Amino acid sequence: MGIKLSRDHSTSAIHENNHHQDLEDQKNMMKMGKKTSQNQSNNFKIPIHYPKYTKSDYEKMPEWQLDQLLREYGLPIIGDSNEKRKFVIGTFLWSAEKDH
Repeated sequence: MGIKLSRDHSTSAIHENNHHQDLEDQKNMMKMGKKTSQNQSNNFKIPIHYPKYTKSDYEKMPEWQLDQLLREYGLPIIGDSNEKRKFVIGTFLWSAEKDH
């Protein structure tokens, strides 16, 4: 990890710069790792497809399916089935669709 000495002074500066660059690269990788782990603490996910259910579909949907939908999007699965249903309707339907 130290500086490599060389009789040719022009190459010793190169070795020192390479070592410095290696340390900077390691620091950047550690920072990126921290950012990645911080991002993983946020459980919200965006699946490829947005759910295309109607209000009527959500009102008839069994609780296990509501749980699965919430889990797929990394959203909290709390409350009874009525609370989950209201949350899903409020989350996935546009305001005009909520009124139908």
